[in-house]
Amino acid sequence: MPVEERQASLKKKMFLLLTSIFPPLFLIFAVLGTIFLGMASVTEAAGMGALASILLAALYGKLKFQIVKEACRKTLGITSMILMVALGASFFSGVFTFLDGGEVISNLLLGLPFGRYGVLATLLLLLLILGMFLDWIGIVLICVPLFTPIGDALGFDPIWFAVIIMINLQMSFLTPPFAYSIFYLKGIAPPEVTTAHIYKGVIPFVGLQLLGLMICILFPDLITFLPEKLIK
Repeated sequence: MPVEERQASLKKKMFLLLTSIFPPLFLIFAVLGTIFLGMASVTEAAGMGALASILLAALYGKLKFQIVKEACRKTLGITSMILMVALGASFFSGVFTFLDGGEVISNLLLGLPFGRYGVLATLLLLLLILGMFLDWIGIVLICVPLFTPIGDALGFDPIWFAVIIMINLQMSFLTPPFAYSIFYLKGIAPPEVTTAHIYKGVIPFVGLQLLGLMICILFPDLITFLPEKLIK
């Protein structure tokens, strides 16, 4: 290959690197990097991510008033929906706790003759079933306050227990009938791809998530190693 063509190819590859790899890395660093470096809290990191997105849009020449307006409108709609779900879940949790429902659930689950990991499996199964029919935000706001004391009573590390719950909830995005990922795929799929096709297609991915969940349960250091290092 002539020198000129090699140089042109190298320039093209460098251009693709700068435009395809660095922007996502910059966006990831703006969110996760600021958290790990102690520059921002989780909520503040979300704002850093939004600022990084605006900067990237400006660099790509896509920052227009109409786009910002539409993004603000969608953000307001999603935020309002989340707050309404949170409000309803808070009302339910408050009444349920006031009526000693949490104590009833704790006594019921802790009284199961399955051992600590058997009780954990029961909790995860309940979350899996709930994830098929309920929004994950509602599940977190209703179930986590009830399940967290159970995890403490069973002697599980709180960080490990919380991550296990979150990994389990990831499957709610794939388990029909109420699965966000399936809705998204159906919205962009060709007309000949039916919902039944997508239901069958997600089965291997649910299996992979179950495998990942089992690995994290069997090897808890995969979850607790980094937080322990950061806390020290």
